[in-house]
Amino acid sequence: MYNGQTVVDVHGHMTTPAGFRQFLAEIVSQNTPGRKLEVTDEQLENAQQRHLKFMDDRNVDVQLIGPRPIAMWHWMRPFLQEFWAQTTNNVIARIVSLHPDRFRGMAQLPQCSTSKDTRNCLREFERCVKELGFVGAYLNPDPGGDKQTPGVHEEYWFPLYEKAVELDVPLMIHPSVTYDRRLEIIPANYQMNNYLEEFIAMQLLTHSKVFEIFPKLKITICHCGGGLNRFIPSDKHVGQGDFSNNLFFDSCVYDVHYLEAAIKQRGVDQILFGTESPGSGGAIRPETGMPSDDLIPVIDSLGFLTAEDKLKIFQENPLKVFTKVKI
Repeated sequence: MYNGQTVVDVHGHMTTPAGFRQFLAEIVSQNTPGRKLEVTDEQLENAQQRHLKFMDDRNVDVQLIGPRPIAMWHWMRPFLQEFWAQTTNNVIARIVSLHPDRFRGMAQLPQCSTSKDTRNCLREFERCVKELGFVGAYLNPDPGGDKQTPGVHEEYWFPLYEKAVELDVPLMIHPSVTYDRRLEIIPANYQMNNYLEEFIAMQLLTHSKVFEIFPKLKITICHCGGGLNRFIPSDKHVGQGDFSNNLFFDSCVYDVHYLEAAIKQRGVDQILFGTESPGSGGAIRPETGMPSDDLIPVIDSLGFLTAEDKLKIFQENPLKVFTKVKI
């Protein structure tokens, strides 16, 4: 909690026992979609204990959990991808049912770079929201990891945008793996792909007519949008308009200087609290001795934010965007 108020973290990923990813490897290597995942509730619950401790240690009350992007495997053939998305979402739903006071579900979609559009994602998207009670879905802007999928401003994505508006849930842009040869030398190069693809997605959305065509569409881009704008909004060549009703950013960055600059540039009303904890933010801050993904004290320390601003980020903005989340 923060000053007695519930903290809502929009950026969390599922925690699963070892058998979950082993099952993924087996269905791919043996080409056996349709097999039953043998993971008990006890095994799932044991895996959640570490996850819940991370949340408790960081004063996070409610977290929206989706797939681990690196395990979405969107490069798989469509018939495997659909089965894997269903399997993943069913496990997320089971985790939420074990701790309905702490977790809300975010859907993995059966994206495939070889599909002619995103209509193949609609049935699973609708199932997750209407039957499983999920509050949103992940969107990988480069599912093949090969830069071949149409940009997020193109009609390829319009069926998914239309369905998101119909279901009244936001989409969260979170990339995954990359096969860009230039990045092979970089350890954990999917992290670089995250902010490259997130920044490109932001630029495409803000220099296109997507939000004119879908004025009720809400999209959150992870990691503060991947990068900052270096031009002022009024620049007639590369400036951007007002997208305050449609485009939002989570706070899941760990460098305090970057986070401060992002909040100032995006505006407090566009920032949703996100930690990705447990995840990639385990490095210890030398000045405090605390994990870098312990973000409540970091945001609380930013002197330019008022108490009202902080409550917006920690609770009000997440609930404004993810309207199906009730606390």
